[in-house]
Amino acid sequence: MRVTPGASREDVKIADDGPVQLRVSARPVDGAANEAVLRLLAAALARPRRDLTLLRGDSARVKLIGVASE
Repeated sequence: MRVTPGASREDVKIADDGPVQLRVSARPVDGAANEAVLRLLAAALARPRRDLTLLRGDSARVKLIGVASE
């Protein structure tokens, strides 16, 4: 997924032919944007935050998120 930190509003966009795009208002300081991404995605998927893990892309805009199976 592609992340835009420091956005004016938070949202999730799922395109048919591209990556999932997340916009979060948190700035990329001390992992705040990464945590905001995980919280926003958890809410969009109706899953608890503890089920999501940042697998790749800690300091990049393109991230790989793991979702635990139920």
